[in-house]
Amino acid sequence: MAFEGLSEKLSGVFKKLKNRGKLSEADVRACMREVRLALLEADVSYKVVKDFVAKLTERCIGSEVLESLTPAQQVIKIVNEELVALMGESNTKINFPAKPPCIIMMCGLQGSGKTTHAAKLANYFRKIDRRPILVGCDVYRPAAIEQLKIVGERAGVPVFEMGQIDPRTIAREAIKHAKDHGNDIVILDTAGRLQIDEELMNELKDIKELSEPSEIILVVDAMTGQEAVNVAKTFDDEIGIDSVILTKLDSDTRGGAALSVLAATGKPIKFVGVGEKIEDFEPFHPERMASRILGMGDVLSLIEKAQSAIDDKEAEKMASKLEKGGFDLNDLLDQMKQIKKMGSLRSILEMMPGAGKIDESKIDEKQLPRTEAMILSMTPAERAKPSLINPSRKRRIAAGSGTRVEDVNRLLRQFEQMQKMMKQMGITGSGKNGKGKRRKFIPGMPKDLMKELQNMK
Repeated sequence: MAFEGLSEKLSGVFKKLKNRGKLSEADVRACMREVRLALLEADVSYKVVKDFVAKLTERCIGSEVLESLTPAQQVIKIVNEELVALMGESNTKINFPAKPPCIIMMCGLQGSGKTTHAAKLANYFRKIDRRPILVGCDVYRPAAIEQLKIVGERAGVPVFEMGQIDPRTIAREAIKHAKDHGNDIVILDTAGRLQIDEELMNELKDIKELSEPSEIILVVDAMTGQEAVNVAKTFDDEIGIDSVILTKLDSDTRGGAALSVLAATGKPIKFVGVGEKIEDFEPFHPERMASRILGMGDVLSLIEKAQSAIDDKEAEKMASKLEKGGFDLNDLLDQMKQIKKMGSLRSILEMMPGAGKIDESKIDEKQLPRTEAMILSMTPAERAKPSLINPSRKRRIAAGSGTRVEDVNRLLRQFEQMQKMMKQMGITGSGKNGKGKRRKFIPGMPKDLMKELQNMK
C-alpha cells in the first residue's frame, strides 16, 4: 500500500518522542529533520517538503507543545492537521452544472489508466443513480475504443463511439446523443500520448472549446512520483485542469504524488484508484488519508465499504436468524461472500487503527477461499447441522476441497467457538431470558448498567 514506508518512519519518529516526558526546542528540531527525510524518501516534492516542515517546526516549537504534559501527542496532532491541509482539508465534489448534462473531460498520458478510470468514474456515478455515458475520443491508440467498450460493459454503462474519425466530431455528436437520450453525465475519454506534445495539447484545447466541460480531470499514475506533479503542472498550464484522479494508490508506491499535487498545482485530488476491479475506486478524503499515514486507520472508509457491499435485506435476514439462534455454516458462507466484496483482507486490515503493527507475513489471503471450498464440499444437511460431520465425512470434505482433515477440524472448532461467543453476548438462543425479556448483556459490563438494561421493557 502507498505510504507504507512513510507511515513506518513517522511511527518510529513519534515513538522516540513518546519516551520523553518533556520536549526541548532541540528535540523538536531533531524530530523535524527525521520527518523531512521520511517525506523526501516518500518522493514528495522538495519544495513541498521544505514549506511543510517549516510550518510544522513553527507550530511545534510554540508553547502548545513545549509546555504540554503530553508533548508527543501534541506533535502528532499538529502533523495530522498539517497533512490534511497539505492534501486539501476535505473531499471536493465534481462541478455539476445547473442544467445537464455534466460534461467531464478525462485527459492524461498514455499508460496512466485513463480509459479504465473513466469507466470506474462512470460506475461510481451509476451507483448513485446518475445516467452516465462513456465517449470514445481516443482514435489513435490501437484497440482503445474496444477497451472502452469492455470496461464500459463491466461498469454497466453505455459507450458512444463513431470509429476512427475526428475526435472533435465524436465529442460534439456524443453531447447531442446524451441530450436526446437523457444521459446526465458525459465522460469524454480523450487520447493520451507517451509524452506531452503540442499536437496532443491542441486537440485537447479544441475539444475543451467545443464541449465546454464542467470538469477537466487529469488521470495521474501515483507510481511516477514527483514526475506526476510535473505532468499535472504542464497540463494545467496548457489546458487548465480542475482536478486529479490518482491511480495505483494500492501499489507499493511511495505516495509522494498524493502529498504534492495540491501544493504544486492548486488542483485537488478528487478520486483515487485502489485496485484493478471496476469497484476499486473511491473519493479521496485528505483527513482519512492523513489518519492512515499516521497509523490511526480509516474506520469511516471501512464502514462505507461495508455499507456498499452488504445488502440491507440480507443483513435483516441475518439479524433475524441470529436472534432465533439459527446461525449455521450456510450463513457463515454468505458472510464470507459479503467480506470478499469489500476487497482483499490486506486492504481491509489497512483501514483498521494500528494496522502498521500487523505482521503482513501472517496475513493469509488464501484462508477465505480455503474455508469457502470446505463449506461448499459439505452437503446441505452438514452445513445446516455441523454435528453430523463424523471422521469419514471430514475425510470426504477435505478431499473435495483440496485441504487436510486438520483444516476441517479447525473450521468446525472455530465455528463452534463463534456460536458460543454469540450465546454469551446474548445474540443467539431464544433471544429472551426466563421472564420473557430480551437479553441485553455483554460479559464484563458494569453490574448496575446490566441491571438497568435487564429491567428495560
